[in-house]
Amino acid sequence: MGSLFAELARQAANSARREVETYTREIPEFASLDADTRARAETLEYAVWLRRRTLELSPDNTPLTASDLADIASMGEVRGGSGMSLESRQRVLRLHTALMLREINEAVEAQPGGGAEELLRMMSWFAPQGERGIAAYCQGFVTALSRRLPYVEQVALLARALLADDPMAAELAAAVDMELPGSFAVTVIRVPHGAGGRHGPEREVEALVKTHRVPMVWCPAGDGGGELIALVPGTDPDPGPRTVTDRAPDRLPGLVFDPVPDLALDLVRDFAGAVGRPCAAGTATAPVAELADALEGARRISRATPLRRAPARLRPHTAADVFVELAVVDVPFVDSWLATVARHLEPGPDLVLTLDAYYHHDMDRGATAAALNVHPRTLDYRLRRVRDLTGLAPGSTRGVRVLSAAVTRRLAVR
Repeated sequence: MGSLFAELARQAANSARREVETYTREIPEFASLDADTRARAETLEYAVWLRRRTLELSPDNTPLTASDLADIASMGEVRGGSGMSLESRQRVLRLHTALMLREINEAVEAQPGGGAEELLRMMSWFAPQGERGIAAYCQGFVTALSRRLPYVEQVALLARALLADDPMAAELAAAVDMELPGSFAVTVIRVPHGAGGRHGPEREVEALVKTHRVPMVWCPAGDGGGELIALVPGTDPDPGPRTVTDRAPDRLPGLVFDPVPDLALDLVRDFAGAVGRPCAAGTATAPVAELADALEGARRISRATPLRRAPARLRPHTAADVFVELAVVDVPFVDSWLATVARHLEPGPDLVLTLDAYYHHDMDRGATAAALNVHPRTLDYRLRRVRDLTGLAPGSTRGVRVLSAAVTRRLAVR
């Protein structure tokens, strides 16, 4: 064994202790090791074994054996069974990799001449075998989760892993028997606070998971409100999102104009119908590596979209539907002005809903009156009333631009 490997072997026990101390200090789930001497000893024993096994195999570039991978998987299974979160598991893997690289660098610096040849041999082994070891650890982690958690919670973990671009998403998808496409339409269904008591729609979400079989997670916000995030397979064969601009540094992530998948439409209506509350939904399509940006876009779209009950015109909106409203949200004085316009409509009767139906039906008087279940003359009276109260004719170019935005904002925040 060369001098670099000898130095690493000499420091193995101390390095393992440093790793355990780092875990205990930086990862909440490991804090109990200070009081649980048996668990601490097992963690330390595993850390020493992994280093010594690395030093046994790396000099001759010998790969990890099936037995080695099984041992690594068993440690992942222990962590998964203990209730460790996905975030902490990822933190463990990052810390372990960083500490191992630090140990190698310290050993190189301690060698006269630097040990360049041995370093190359070590690193040529470390990268591919480290990847195999991480895969085994994740497989064991998921195995424990599949035994410990209900199916709907496993699906929620898959959704979170995809949104975080966590490589363990593939293992989680296999555990819940779901395929992962190249892109997803990230769909956010917003349920406002106070829309139905203090109990969230957990049962409805569970039924939705079993019916539609796509990754989704309910994120409560208190007082019965929150948002359902669902990842529906994208319909565009080209996984690259078509954005408003690819160069503007402050562009809104997830501003896409891909068609909304039929499954997203069905899911939104099924959820809203099951919870019986007003909902608003936004969607943005992106490849798997960019789902976090798509979530931000879909969430903002859902907050600019009118709240509706199923099945009355409830559908997931894209940026193309509400791009004006998305813009004014970021300009407070314009948003405030639109709110003032909407308040002028309050003397009514039902002028906000009348205008909403009028614009939804492309200003067709007959279709609008039928949708509102009123006589066309009643509709005409209401439209004149809008003009009298606001000074804007609903069918004029200026009226359409201002009133449609004011109505959409009013229905989004009611």
